[in-house]
Amino acid sequence: MKGLLILVQIFSAVSLVIMVLLHSAKGEGLGGIGGSARLFGTPKGLEEGLDRITWGCAIVFLVVSLLLAIVK
Repeated sequence: MKGLLILVQIFSAVSLVIMVLLHSAKGEGLGGIGGSARLFGTPKGLEEGLDRITWGCAIVFLVVSLLLAIVK
């Protein structure tokens, strides 16, 4: 059980870092590499989608962190 939680923790941490790096910082951000920032429609739509995915990754990360603190 603990091993599975650790594996999910690592996966969620890496995906959370990637999602944060893909956000644009008043420009294109890393999402603009190769013109992929406009691939999914308007930049606003892309940001909204990235926001949802980032929030999901953050929630999974926090829940798994709490579970790992409880499970011994």
